[in-house]
Amino acid sequence: MNGGECGRPPSRKRTQITVVVVDDEPMVCAHLRTILEAADDVQVVGEAHDGAAGIEAVVRHRPHVVLMDLRMPGVDGLAAIERIAALRSPPAVVALTTFDADEYVIRALRAGAAGFLLKSTPPEDLVKLVQVAADGHTVMSAAATMRLLGTATGRASDRDRTRALLGGLTGRETQVLACLGEGLSNAQIAGRLHLSEATVKGHVSRVLDKLGCANRTQAGLIARDADLG
Repeated sequence: MNGGECGRPPSRKRTQITVVVVDDEPMVCAHLRTILEAADDVQVVGEAHDGAAGIEAVVRHRPHVVLMDLRMPGVDGLAAIERIAALRSPPAVVALTTFDADEYVIRALRAGAAGFLLKSTPPEDLVKLVQVAADGHTVMSAAATMRLLGTATGRASDRDRTRALLGGLTGRETQVLACLGEGLSNAQIAGRLHLSEATVKGHVSRVLDKLGCANRTQAGLIARDADLG
């Protein structure tokens, strides 16, 4: 599969958020569908019960958001996330897990996931978090972000390699990257660096582009590996 097999998802300017749910337990898929479709602006356009079928569903439906179970037989969630992240204009993939400090979660974030949700997430929160993911933001609590990023710091050799990636960043972009490593939102970065949110958004976009990151979570992991801050 190459990066041209998935077209750009429909614009978020329209009201409907389309979702594909991937979990090896059909009851979980049915439960998530029931919760999500209770919202007026969310539609589950596809379900799959393994990673390979999940990738096919993404290519077919071009959703805004994918909820992806990590541990499945055959092609697991990690492999599926990597392949989806390599598609042209990929959707936001949110990992589904039962443990908020699972090593699988860190690997999923490095593979390109936009965040993670516990399967125990209350129904009233699930729709809001899917909306957040559809708008291009990281989906996880600030506390969980810090805990996960803190456990993801690499060895000295990894830090050296990562720091080499930072050579193309400006001083301001490096400051913004350090803030991403702390899991800060654009508003929080703007307050700390005395910038407008629009300016921060531009810096974040350039940082992601220069580092080849799919999302701000991956950039945050790079910042932690480089021991910024």
